Amino acid sequence: MAPRHHPRIRQRRFGAELRRLREAAGMTAPVAATRLGVDRTMISNIESGRFGISDERLRRLASIYECNDPDLIDALASMTGGRPKGWWDEYRGKIPPDFLDVAELEHHATALRTLQTAHIPGIFQTEDHARSLFDLFVPALPRLEVELRVAQRLGRHRAVADNPGVPYAGYVHEAALRMRIGGRQIAKAQLCRLLEESERDNVQLLVIPFTAEGFPMAGDTVMYASAPNPHLDTVQVDSPTGAVFFDSPTHLANFRARLDLVERVALNPRASRDFILDVIGDL
Repeated sequence: MAPRHHPRIRQRRFGAELRRLREAAGMTAPVAATRLGVDRTMISNIESGRFGISDERLRRLASIYECNDPDLIDALASMTGGRPKGWWDEYRGKIPPDFLDVAELEHHATALRTLQTAHIPGIFQTEDHARSLFDLFVPALPRLEVELRVAQRLGRHRAVADNPGVPYAGYVHEAALRMRIGGRQIAKAQLCRLLEESERDNVQLLVIPFTAEGFPMAGDTVMYASAPNPHLDTVQVDSPTGAVFFDSPTHLANFRARLDLVERVALNPRASRDFILDVIGDL
């Protein structure tokens, strides 16, 4: 089996959970490899996402680690073996891999929660808004890369639009709504698009007004992607150097608590739609 040189986020997440199970069992990688009957480097390669394993071998490992959570084992088993490529893979090697990791997380999520304080949620950005945003990069991006990034960003919309769409809760700060990326007309069209998306049964968009009290993660861009089993949830946070991913139980619990606090200071869905209408009226 040839190793993967650039494991995808789902492959890395699978390996990280196996490493967590092994460590919880108090077992070293060489001992686990001996028990499984494989080369001692196999375990570290699996845990880094460089090697995949079969459903059968996954269940053998779970038994070796004395994991007694059948739901978690089944969820991990669904991540084994060869899987068809996703729509985002056509952009692999053409735009930053972080973009593809985000799309993959959205595609496989059972629910999404996002926080944006300076940007419109990427999953709802219009073509003109996304292009205007990428045109602001310094140094300027090549025109082809801009168009590829725009096309890939538009493709992310299917996660909520396909039937059934993933349940989505987004918290958007007033600053993001009032920033006129691309000019008045593009900004107005973008806000109208947000209103349309908020009418979907699986979408909840909540506005955090300037008048709200302080809230955790102010200034951050955060996505919490729920998995079929909560042990496999993943959080993605934007940083100046690219996406950062968190998956430890402590991190996941902290981000859930922080997002709950953000929701408390946000307007309810009806008031949020009315607020967006008011911002449109100011344009």
